[in-house]
Amino acid sequence: MLNRPRILVVEDESGIADTIQYVLATDGFAPVLCATAEQALREFEAQPPALAILDVGLPDLNGFELFKRLQALPGGAHVPMLFLTARSDEIDRVVGLELGADDYIAKPFSPRELVARVRVILRRSGRPPAPPTPAAASAPPKPFALDEERRQIRYYGRALDLSRYEYGILRLLVLKPGRVYTRDELLNKVWDDDSASFDRTVDAHIKTLRAKLKAVAPQLEPIRTLRGSGYALSEELPPAP
Repeated sequence: MLNRPRILVVEDESGIADTIQYVLATDGFAPVLCATAEQALREFEAQPPALAILDVGLPDLNGFELFKRLQALPGGAHVPMLFLTARSDEIDRVVGLELGADDYIAKPFSPRELVARVRVILRRSGRPPAPPTPAAASAPPKPFALDEERRQIRYYGRALDLSRYEYGILRLLVLKPGRVYTRDELLNKVWDDDSASFDRTVDAHIKTLRAKLKAVAPQLEPIRTLRGSGYALSEELPPAP
C-alpha cells in the first residue's frame, strides 16, 4: 500500500475540522487533527508532515506565531503551509503571505477547493529540478546511427553506401531492433510499386545489406533471419567503441 501524504490540520472548530479531515481522507491523504497550537507543535516535532493547514484564530496562540515556531523546528522550513481564517481583512492575507505561507483561504470555503489547493502546493513543492543522470551521459554509443535528413546510416561509425531500397529496409530494422518484419511488410513499407516486386527481391537486398555490414564488422550478424517469419535486427550487438 502506498504511503499517504500526512497533512497536519490545526483547527479549533470541530465542525470545520471534521469536514477537512473527511475530504482529505477521501482524496487519499492522511490528515492529523490538532485543536491547539501546543498540540500542533508536538505532532510536528514528532513527525513533520507533507503540508500544514493552520487556522489563524487559535485559542492558545495566533496562527502567524505558530507558523514561525513550526518553521523553526527541524525540517520546518521545508514544509509548505496554508493559512485558514474566518477573517476577510486583506491585512491578514498580506501578513500570511509575507511570512512565507504557500497559500491562504478564507472561511467560508469549499472543501474541494481546499483539497485542490493542497494538491497544487504539494505538486509545486515536490518537484525539485531533476539531477543530471550520470548513466545517460556515459552511455556508450549505439552500433547504428540513423540520419534521416541525409538518408544515411552509420554502422560502428562508418557511413554505409546504400541503395534506396537497402536504406529503406535497414532504416525500418534500426528503428525497432528485435521487431520481426515479414517479407510482405518490407515490400509494402519500402517499395513504391508492389506489383514490380516479389519476396525474392527482399531476400536479394538483405543479402547485399549483410555483405556491406560484414565489411565493417566481419564477426557480427546484425540481421537475423527467422524462418517462416521474416527478418529482424539483433538486440545483442556490442556498443560502438
